[in-house]
Amino acid sequence: MPAKILLCLDTDPQPSVFDAVVAVDAGVDQLFRHSNITPDVVRDLVYGAIFTRSPAELKNTAIFVGGSDVTAGEKVLATVDKTCFGPMRVSAMLDSNGSNTTAAAAVIAAGRHVDLSKSTVAVLAGTGSVGKRILRMLADDGANIRLGSRSLEHAERVAEEIRQQSPTAKIECLVTTDDAGLRRSLDGANVVIASGPPGVELLPQSIRDEFPNLAVAIDLNAVPPLGIAGIEVGDKRKEQGRTICYGAIGVGGTKMKIHRAAIQKLFTTNDLVLDAVEIYELGKELDSAK
Repeated sequence: MPAKILLCLDTDPQPSVFDAVVAVDAGVDQLFRHSNITPDVVRDLVYGAIFTRSPAELKNTAIFVGGSDVTAGEKVLATVDKTCFGPMRVSAMLDSNGSNTTAAAAVIAAGRHVDLSKSTVAVLAGTGSVGKRILRMLADDGANIRLGSRSLEHAERVAEEIRQQSPTAKIECLVTTDDAGLRRSLDGANVVIASGPPGVELLPQSIRDEFPNLAVAIDLNAVPPLGIAGIEVGDKRKEQGRTICYGAIGVGGTKMKIHRAAIQKLFTTNDLVLDAVEIYELGKELDSAK
């Protein structure tokens, strides 16, 4: 059987060691790693991947798009997909900055404890790369979403982007830089997810204490100070009063399982494109099979 080859297209100056280790653990035989990838260099790299094996063998070659810049990664993935044609194609996956796998793990964690289609979910700092994918997944599941941001204008732009992808999305945008905004975002919510930058507290303990009936609180920040006061980075299904809490490492196990499974799925056929929706569906299948 031909070796499983993963072509790693990284938009950063150095290819990700993290992504390479996960790929090896997922059973990849050979990694071809390229850095500083931009859309204009993608075509020849893809041609090298698709013209070196017969169509029947191309399921043993796949492409992983990574790096820290999700917008750049999206452009690279689009170019990969556009370059392939007919039977001459290989499966590809986008997980720049771990955005798809982390978002899927967070939403799956929330869905273990509440029916998302009947829930109101506050997503704090939800306009970043992980936050936007969380919004898309929640929207597809029918949740009522409160999108918290420093900028109402920016939040509205992101909300419209999500509505273009998921026309039935129910999103209310709020500025959450002060206590009043935080209270509005949490009023009536039963889930809160903090997806902000490292070392920024988004929800202080004083405000948390006003909402003891939250069913689930998830903080994806692993760098102190954490995003939600009172949640530790390793918390996993930890009960704090009536609230089930998850920290960044607490959802990390699920994230890693999804990441490895997505890599493995790339080699089942040669025509997959795994982005937010596909990776979320895969994650839900894995979680329901436990």
